[in-house]
Amino acid sequence: MSSLFDLTGKVAIVTGSTKGIGLAIARRMAEHGATVVVSSRKADMCEAVAADIRAAGGKAVVIPCHVGRKEDLQGLVDRTVADCGGLDIVVANAAVNPYLGPMAGVSDEVYERVMGTNVRSNFWLANMTIPHMVARGGGTFLVISSIAGILGQPKIGLYGISKAADAALIRNIAVEWGPKNIRANAITPGLVRTDFARALWEDPVRYKQSTSNAPLQRIGEPDEIAGAAVFLASKAGSFMTGQTVVIDGGVTIGAMTQTEG
Repeated sequence: MSSLFDLTGKVAIVTGSTKGIGLAIARRMAEHGATVVVSSRKADMCEAVAADIRAAGGKAVVIPCHVGRKEDLQGLVDRTVADCGGLDIVVANAAVNPYLGPMAGVSDEVYERVMGTNVRSNFWLANMTIPHMVARGGGTFLVISSIAGILGQPKIGLYGISKAADAALIRNIAVEWGPKNIRANAITPGLVRTDFARALWEDPVRYKQSTSNAPLQRIGEPDEIAGAAVFLASKAGSFMTGQTVVIDGGVTIGAMTQTEG
């Protein structure tokens, strides 16, 4: 394995790592040598993922956490440092999208849940974890964003707003903490085959709409996002910070495909 992508000796927290993109990232980071902290709300699901990682020869620690609860996040960080000896990589992947429809229909409760889980929890997590990474000589903070934060959205506008805020969070972390060798980037996927986006890719009409302008003419797979996370966390991505890395099959640059085709 090229040393450019070697994560041996690194400790990585991946929130929401029992399904979809988070699961793929946890598996691939472990495959490249990191000790991965598997974390989601359900302990049994975390244990199952950790067992699979260990069976494949990787290192995994289980620390369940509800990212919407500040005390849970602090416990996740404290236990990681205590059990693993430090922290080098954080992947803030956990997110919610409980509402599909125009922004005018969003209740205050839904707004608070989406912004609290998708933005405030990442803000908390960054402030909790970055000092520990500084103590190790540097580290990487990644947020899984979405192209919903780049494009206007008729049905998931609130989700898009939260993901745009995550990209702003990344830029400010990069500026504030860069002198301490902390890099921060957002991975910005398009439609990926996960349970989280099932309502979009299982519906033939929505699937066609989502891929019609995509040069690759398909949706993504979780592993295709995981590779970017390994790159950004490793020496290979050591000069990249404050960026939003779009991985969408070309959707955001394919608007002219139909009209010219």
